[in-house]
Amino acid sequence: MNYEDILYEVRNGAAWITINRPERMNAFRGRTCDELIHAINRAGYTREVGVIVLAGAGDRAFCTGGDQSTHEGQYDGRGTIGLPMEELHNVIRDVPKPVIARVQGFAVGGGNVLCTICDFTIASEKAVFAQAGPKVGSVDPGYGTAFLARVVGEKKAREIWYLCRRYAAAEALAMGLVNAVVPHDQLDAEVQKWCDEIMEKSPTAIAIAKRSFNMDTAHQAGIAGMGMYALKLYYDTDESREGVKAFQEKRKPEFRKYAK
Repeated sequence: MNYEDILYEVRNGAAWITINRPERMNAFRGRTCDELIHAINRAGYTREVGVIVLAGAGDRAFCTGGDQSTHEGQYDGRGTIGLPMEELHNVIRDVPKPVIARVQGFAVGGGNVLCTICDFTIASEKAVFAQAGPKVGSVDPGYGTAFLARVVGEKKAREIWYLCRRYAAAEALAMGLVNAVVPHDQLDAEVQKWCDEIMEKSPTAIAIAKRSFNMDTAHQAGIAGMGMYALKLYYDTDESREGVKAFQEKRKPEFRKYAK
């Protein structure tokens, strides 16, 4: 596959996969997801690669979720909701190698979900974490909610989703959403340090450990599958469309007038 939306590079046994859409705050479209799925599988089953780094280009954002400029009920036509989100989430969990989210800026919406699913998240002190779904007529009805509760606790997960507040890197560290926070100019060095430590360990032992961790929450894939169908129906409503329209018009949405 020829990559248009991502960059792929192997450094000292670590595959760095970078969403390269800084002009869109690294928001993903269908092609971005397809390329990420291909690249993660490629790295996951390449013998000399021992760890995968998921990153975003530029300084402003790691990833801000689905590209709302293409979200008119169906994004651009891939997967259940117009984006192959189930496939992307599952490949991060299923590859037999650790995946590290390198977060230098905003990790919002679907980008925040990616951080939740990755094995590790390492953040710059400038990083900001947030959910935006209920502000723009969307939600993640799978790992982004159910698994997030395992990561940060039930009460905090509900706060993140219901209120859509922003959390600084230090707050994200305190709640367990990230593993480490470092000065902005030390982020790459810290990520590489973690990669180097992983590369010293038994790859088979790590693969077994990852499978074992995943088994405890494997049922959430079924929750996600069913939830994505519900989300597709929601995207076809005026209430959801109001969120996208308001976002594009840079105004507050008026969801309540569509409530039944």
